[in-house]
Amino acid sequence: MWWDIAVGIAIALLATWLLLIVVLIIVRPEAGLLKEALRILPDLLRLLRRLAGDKTLPRGVRVRLALLMVYLAIPFDLVPDFIPVLGYVDDAIIVTAALRSVVRRAGLHAVRQHWPGTEDGFTALCRLTGIMAPGTTRGADEPADS
Repeated sequence: MWWDIAVGIAIALLATWLLLIVVLIIVRPEAGLLKEALRILPDLLRLLRRLAGDKTLPRGVRVRLALLMVYLAIPFDLVPDFIPVLGYVDDAIIVTAALRSVVRRAGLHAVRQHWPGTEDGFTALCRLTGIMAPGTTRGADEPADS
């Protein structure tokens, strides 16, 4: 009886993990974006720490960022790092999702205010996370500012 339950739980966990791997394969960023992510990684880690410590941001944002930093510090990942490409992509996807969430709640200004790196690095961050950086071109259907 208990053996059947244990096997059922193990199969469910394995199926969930395999589904996560498939999702990561589908949404993985382009190779050029991964290189940019590695280039700005030190600045990105400082940004996360600064944002998590900013008392003016909503508590939910700070808690989310603290949980993200704990996840990044844990020595094991959802996808082991020895698996080529996907081993590091899971961290990049989770960081990207968390930063998008922070920008939605706290605003792009807060992220820009705490960015410790260069302007090129911030532009790379905006490309990686899919957020619109100030001064970037808008779509053709949007009106230009006068």
